[in-house]
Amino acid sequence: MTKFLVLSFILALALNAGLAGTKAVPTSMLLVMNKGDQVLGVIDPEAGRQIEDIPVIGVTGHEVAASPDGHRAFVPIYGNSGVGLPGTDGSTLVVVDLDTRKTIQTIDFGHGVRPHCAVFGLKDGLLYVTTELDKSVTIIDPKTLKIVGSIPTGQTESHMLAISRDGHYGYTANVGPGTVSVLDLAARKTKQVIPVAQHIQRISITPDDRWVFTSDTQKPRLAVINATTGSVERWITLPGTGYGTAPAGDGKWLLVAMPEVNGVAVVDLAAWQVVKTINVPKSPQEVLIRPDGKVAYVSCSSSHQVATIQISDWSVKMIEAGAGADGLAWANNSQ
Repeated sequence: MTKFLVLSFILALALNAGLAGTKAVPTSMLLVMNKGDQVLGVIDPEAGRQIEDIPVIGVTGHEVAASPDGHRAFVPIYGNSGVGLPGTDGSTLVVVDLDTRKTIQTIDFGHGVRPHCAVFGLKDGLLYVTTELDKSVTIIDPKTLKIVGSIPTGQTESHMLAISRDGHYGYTANVGPGTVSVLDLAARKTKQVIPVAQHIQRISITPDDRWVFTSDTQKPRLAVINATTGSVERWITLPGTGYGTAPAGDGKWLLVAMPEVNGVAVVDLAAWQVVKTINVPKSPQEVLIRPDGKVAYVSCSSSHQVATIQISDWSVKMIEAGAGADGLAWANNSQ
């Protein structure tokens, strides 16, 4: 064998070894917080399978947000309790590099605040995180990874957050008080507190910023809040008590997870009524609509799965996830 051939052979072996040690990163990823396993699951949506578990330091993360460029994930560490229940009080937020699939930093809030839901502002690019025990939403600069401000909610148990597309307002679901706080993001103050029910969960807003939705967890009904008047305009009867919601079809439909009946209600937002119930695995929690609007993903906590629903015909397929599958986020790193 000539010297040239030997060098070529060695180079090929080195290249193959390097490729074997490199983790393939899909352009688009579905992230699922498997809180029972305390890992962030990375799902390849094209392959329809979870391809990796990323350990998340801290007990326990429930929700996850992906940066707009798809290169980082942010996991608030809530604690080992349910909202309003005894347990540990989380005080950190874990930052994960999705390219290397490793934790790169932990942001410390300085004391126990039970950080829960993280949402990116669509206009200002800042990261807003509910910090329940401070009755606030904390603001983080995702570039410097520094806390840059906070907004009081005026209520306890401000658990979930939705932000209007125009970037003006945030809406928190205050679970125990059964209220929704309307936040002026620019002024960083509470604009209004809307009474809804005795106990609520989760929150979402239509793409046109007109309607805000939250579920009454004690009755099978969904509150429809008029964002202009700041009041509950109507109730939609559900087949079971609701939980996570998400608008689909450019605001034509609203999908509502119903944990007690293992279903997802499809609400026609023109008729304001449920037109279909889709069977899914046990304890559906969160609903995420893929950016192209064609697919809805529903985390199913007790079955350790994510249900994939085709919006065109409402057909369902399953993706195996992890224990306590809960928070979902979509990451696209093609930018």
